[in-house]
Amino acid sequence: MAKIIVFNNDTNRMETYYRGENEAMPYNANRSLTVGEFRGSSGSPTLWTTKRAMQSWNATRYLYGAPIPVGFAFKRPWEGGHSNQSQHYAGVAFDVAQALSNDERNRLRNLAIESGVWSYVEPARLTPTWVHFDKRFR
Repeated sequence: MAKIIVFNNDTNRMETYYRGENEAMPYNANRSLTVGEFRGSSGSPTLWTTKRAMQSWNATRYLYGAPIPVGFAFKRPWEGGHSNQSQHYAGVAFDVAQALSNDERNRLRNLAIESGVWSYVEPARLTPTWVHFDKRFR
């Protein structure tokens, strides 16, 4: 069971949820992102994210129209080479589509850019074998 802390951008408040690995993340539509997918290989008993990041995921998944395989989203700095300024550590970044073909990855990357729901989508030259998008604060 994971403790999940969500910053609700609409109310400016923190919310706490307890969910199993196979349950949907809070604010997730149609169970398209489970706690286990969001957690990835992180060993943290507590995860955090924002409502806006979950809403951006929902929009992307809806527009894509098919499951999006998640490599990982949440990651503490010492769990995978990310700095303490990583958007993964903030719980608002996703590395996805590692299992998809190059054509599908490019389609997903372009969709993420064109949708306008993400603050940042990494260029293919930096992440040729996956798609990175995040909902960082500006």
